[in-house]
Amino acid sequence: MTILAARNLCVDSFGGNESFPVLSDLNFTLVPGMILGLVGESGAGKSMIGRTISQFLPSGFAVTKGTLEFAGEDLVAMASERRRNLLGRDIAFIPQEPLSGLNPVLTVGQQMREHLLRIGLAPGEHWRQRALAEFEAVHLPHGAALLGKYPHQLSGGMCQRILIAMAFASRPRLLIADEPTTALDVTIQARIVKLIAEMQKRDGTAVIFITHDLRLASQISDEIMVLYAGRPAERGPAKQLFSAPAHPYTRCLQLANPTISGERRGLYILPERMPGLRVLKDITGCRFASRCPNAVAACTEAEPPLAEIAPNHIAACIRAEKTPEIVPPPLAPARNVETAKNYLQGEKLTKAYTVAWSPFNRNPKFRAVNGVDFTLGEGEFVGIVGESGSGKSSLARLVVGLDTATEGRLTLAGRDITANGSSEKAYRRDHIQMVFQDPQSALNPRRQVGSIVTQANEASGLHASKRERMDRAAELLAEIGLPPDAAMRFPSQLSGGQKQRVNIARALCSVPRILVADEIVSGLDVSVQAQLLDLLLKLRDEHGFSMMFISHDLSVVRYLCDRVLVMYRGEVVESGATETVFANPQHPYTQSLLASVPPDDVQAEWSPVLAETGYQVE
Repeated sequence: MTILAARNLCVDSFGGNESFPVLSDLNFTLVPGMILGLVGESGAGKSMIGRTISQFLPSGFAVTKGTLEFAGEDLVAMASERRRNLLGRDIAFIPQEPLSGLNPVLTVGQQMREHLLRIGLAPGEHWRQRALAEFEAVHLPHGAALLGKYPHQLSGGMCQRILIAMAFASRPRLLIADEPTTALDVTIQARIVKLIAEMQKRDGTAVIFITHDLRLASQISDEIMVLYAGRPAERGPAKQLFSAPAHPYTRCLQLANPTISGERRGLYILPERMPGLRVLKDITGCRFASRCPNAVAACTEAEPPLAEIAPNHIAACIRAEKTPEIVPPPLAPARNVETAKNYLQGEKLTKAYTVAWSPFNRNPKFRAVNGVDFTLGEGEFVGIVGESGSGKSSLARLVVGLDTATEGRLTLAGRDITANGSSEKAYRRDHIQMVFQDPQSALNPRRQVGSIVTQANEASGLHASKRERMDRAAELLAEIGLPPDAAMRFPSQLSGGQKQRVNIARALCSVPRILVADEIVSGLDVSVQAQLLDLLLKLRDEHGFSMMFISHDLSVVRYLCDRVLVMYRGEVVESGATETVFANPQHPYTQSLLASVPPDDVQAEWSPVLAETGYQVE
């Protein structure tokens, strides 16, 4: 039985007297128990497919051609009341942001009760027993206590498990998971994927799994569809497609992703950006041609049809046989940092917080950082890894001076800055700058980019003239690869990757000796991530700064960092040269972190051991 079938589906956007293609000629079929992975950069149309299924398209968007059938019924022509009855019961969703998917002013119990009553599963007072049963199914301990909690009192992983419990409560026939593991720790990611697979097998649910993580998609999907600018570029069995990609776009995305094991290689940097809706209307040939390393004149003359490459494997490329010839650039020679002079040093650093006493927590002192020793040499990049709550960001706050150490000593260029007084803060400001995780909230939306990147002039009391600031802004924008006219734009006029570049430029304005980067590539497309990683390496060669790089993406840390510190419950449990630690981890916690990352070899078995829960992903 077919659960979902799209046939020649097209979605357009309308503005003024014009229409612009959003999704073009989509064809796919899902049967019970099947997982279809959707991959591609932001703007490729992945989430728009989910919106089309729910008929929750933005204003000005509409289905203009084709059909979308769910269990034999056309969702496009279906009455709105009938469609609402399907949503949440037969068609379930797991959103990308767990905290935005839950109402912050209602308890978990109130939201579970509301959901179960709406789908008719728990009349009267029986909702509580049903909610606890669903919590148990997704391995949430202390379910009764969770019912009285608010979302902000829970971790991101727990909130995501609650949403999974709600999604599978009705035993849906179709589940749409839109980036459900983005920005989660690798162990939490493995746990979430494990849960979705468990529930999906239990109920025979068909799943559309939207992700930008190609390794993850290859491990959990039965079939993959690679989207580019709203059109399928390639579709086929997951392992076959990633073992031998036929479309240059798929191959470039693979090569833009750092490896977690084996020989390190350079990253392929995709030029330019995906064309916008207005540009698509005027493209007569292949939509990827302007960025494709294999493009020839014929690629711009007509849109390539989807042609069979192998059984059940199709690709829209007239030169598919040339795709294996695309190779990454050579890896830049490694820097010798073994003899680098220590510039920043922490000795027995401890940060303790006083917490309220309760029967569950009888120790009024919580040590977020507990006796940490570390060094950072000149020009050295040190990665800090570990799960949420391990103390990574708390250590960063001590380094940049947002918190003061309870115990221990911190020295910067030979000067003791532990006290964190006014003189120490001024000294820090001249030598250390922070690059924040979310540029959307870190950049003032009312300031132009030129003013944002030169904010250090204000903080340091340098009353530079407007001309001096604009000249400095032009220098900084050139260094990060943005055009000069970007100085006059506002953050809302930039893409996510461009905003993060502005974030980096602002940190470099005062020419610091150390950057502290907290999850700065989290949630970005692999193509944008590759651009930023190579940008950081280029800027290090030009400026010679050091960096503390906090990340949950271990493959990124392996590519970028010379050394790594592994933190667990406020302590450094393992440290050393990145290649040495990753190739031969000694601590069980490091081993579990590395095992939680999907392997580079798509044919390899992925069985991460989850240290926190003790169960193994099968």
